[in-house]
Amino acid sequence: MANRVSITICGEDYTFVAEESASYMQKVGSYVGDKMAEVLNSAKVGRTDAAVLTAANITDELFKAQAVAEQLRAQIKGYLDEANRAQAEVSELKREIFRLQQRQDNRHK
Repeated sequence: MANRVSITICGEDYTFVAEESASYMQKVGSYVGDKMAEVLNSAKVGRTDAAVLTAANITDELFKAQAVAEQLRAQIKGYLDEANRAQAEVSELKREIFRLQQRQDNRHK
């Protein structure tokens, strides 16, 4: 069920409607508001330009976070592949130990 939450961003009230919790939507709204305030305080621009710059800045953050996440996924895949190779090697070594023990047992009979 969708939640409706009223959020104030730069002095304007907006109603967010989403499946996420109210606290999550408040967090999102607060983040956007803080980013908008940063842009408005650092540049002499109107709200429309500040909104576009804020959207561009947040999109940049998103793309960078996605790139880091993809690098981490690739790194984890590499670790899993390495662990699988090591596990296969351990299994092969256990089989070799078993064969050697069998051979030694047969010699002593």
